[in-house]
Amino acid sequence: MTRRGYAVLVTAVPLLAAGWWGRFALAGVLGAILLGAVSAAVLGTGRTLRITVRRSVYPSRVTRGRPAQARLWVTNPGSRRQPGFTAADPAGPVIRSVRVRGLPPGGETVQHYELPTDVRGRWTIGPLSLERRDAFGLARSSLPAGETTTLWVHPRRLPARALSGGRRRHHHEGTVTDSALRGSAELNDVREYVPGDEVRLLHWKATARTGQLMVRDLADPQRSRFTVLLDTRAAAATAAGFEELVETAASLLSASVAAGQHTCLLTSSGHRTAVDGTAGSVGVLLDALSEVTQDDRTARLPPDRGGNLVVVCGDGPPLVPAATLLRRFTRIHVIALGGPVEVPGARVLRARTADEAVRLWNEALG
Repeated sequence: MTRRGYAVLVTAVPLLAAGWWGRFALAGVLGAILLGAVSAAVLGTGRTLRITVRRSVYPSRVTRGRPAQARLWVTNPGSRRQPGFTAADPAGPVIRSVRVRGLPPGGETVQHYELPTDVRGRWTIGPLSLERRDAFGLARSSLPAGETTTLWVHPRRLPARALSGGRRRHHHEGTVTDSALRGSAELNDVREYVPGDEVRLLHWKATARTGQLMVRDLADPQRSRFTVLLDTRAAAATAAGFEELVETAASLLSASVAAGQHTCLLTSSGHRTAVDGTAGSVGVLLDALSEVTQDDRTARLPPDRGGNLVVVCGDGPPLVPAATLLRRFTRIHVIALGGPVEVPGARVLRARTADEAVRLWNEALG
């Protein structure tokens, strides 16, 4: 029973008592009516729903602010009519409710409803909650149904130009040659093993020297390298300002992947996502940007990556000393959305929004 149902039940008891022992017929009739209404509500909503429910989300990945919908199939496979109900579907920060009418035996209905896409993130849709209420709101029943689905809300992307050039200045074992030594894969770095790395890439000499499993990091030296370092420090930007930073990073990374470059996303908190620039790999970067949040952690840069680096930052001191960046990357660019930023040896673009930042970026590339 709901709170209203309990209140009606509490009211019905003294009315029945007054009608039975106090000989007040009207009070007894009112008490009986109220008690009957509560009993009918409990019995009506207590009936088990025997239906089949399926839900799909399309598209499963969408740009912030663009429409996304859920499609709900409800089928009555039994031989008895099933009463109507309300399907409540948790969709990230909100709950979507859909009213489903009663279904005859073998009947089916399809419902569509919008999903919230105004906030960037990785949102879990479901599980569904099938609720039944009586007409007076005296009782209700709830039944979980269906599975969960993930909706990725990507940051908005603006048309940006790709930065060409900026190959590695040196090789892990010498100078980079103009052509690949072994097909299209050359040794880029030797790093610690992480679950998922191929065993055949283990570097046994480095493993013996360090006492830890080390693997070869192979790359194509013919392709340019492009890295975006995103400032995720909580003090660097407000919540709205951080969204502008993320949109700027998403625009530059997408342009780099479209140009076929080795592309990498770094955050000041230590997150790293790298793709090889093939078709479809931009989705991996956008998924990572969907989950990026602000925090106060500041991690060290990974080993030398080379190529071009773009630092997308807000207010506050520089993320990494300029001398360190100059040693690790061929060219450095800084896009500052906030206060003045000075990085010796780097081109600095100052803007207030992602739209302005991308416009200045495109103008700077000519």
